[in-house]
Amino acid sequence: MSEREDGGPHGVRTEDAQAEDVRDDDVRDDARADDARGAEARDSAPGRPGPGSSAHETVEAAVRAQLSKALGGVRGMVEAAVPVIAFTGTFVLTENVQRAVIAGIGAAVVMLAVRLAQRSSPQFVLNSLVGIAIAAFFALRSGRAEDAFMPGIILNAGYAAAMLFSIAVRWPVVGFIIGSVTGDPTAWRRDPGIVKLCSRLTWLLLAPCVARVAVQYPIYLADGDQSAILGAAKIAMGWPLQVAALAAMAWLLARGRTPIERGRPA
Repeated sequence: MSEREDGGPHGVRTEDAQAEDVRDDDVRDDARADDARGAEARDSAPGRPGPGSSAHETVEAAVRAQLSKALGGVRGMVEAAVPVIAFTGTFVLTENVQRAVIAGIGAAVVMLAVRLAQRSSPQFVLNSLVGIAIAAFFALRSGRAEDAFMPGIILNAGYAAAMLFSIAVRWPVVGFIIGSVTGDPTAWRRDPGIVKLCSRLTWLLLAPCVARVAVQYPIYLADGDQSAILGAAKIAMGWPLQVAALAAMAWLLARGRTPIERGRPA
């Protein structure tokens, strides 16, 4: 009897038995691969969030969360506002650009140090520093105190024009917040209800920008030194007006529960 036969002197298995074991291993491997493909299909199916996707079930919840993230929550809003208020307030009181820059940068540095100590993102502090630097550049270049407020007027006019255009062509900018959650940047446009909701929310974001330009630009064009009035208007129509708009958006979002239809990324 050959040593490859079952029951041989050394108990060595036959070639047929070994081949059968190989086939069994292949069957098990195929079954595991099928299970993996099935799990992947379930995770990517519409209506089911995959790994790392949003758990929000309604359009309103998604918009609230994404807006909060974009603004950095309460802390991010404060960090963006305080250095600008310090710069503007000092500028109104002293009419000295250098002192105003020192005040604004000083406030930003304190908050930046806290962020770095906590190893968290300093994004919103840095944004305010950029705004202060641009305002100081305009004022120092022209020698006119009022020019420190011109960048803000231009920026608000640009935001207003872009958002108004997006509403007019039925691509409201808030809709892309929903697209960032669903994984499909344009699928939300297939639902007229969602388009209508996003248009209303975009109007609420647009309103503060229009109000700032409508009030501050005529003051800027007026004769004489209008820096004190412009500074007061900038502070009053800055974050207080933005918070009011966000509160109106929160009220509107709290009223509805529009389900999210998730799609696979294009």
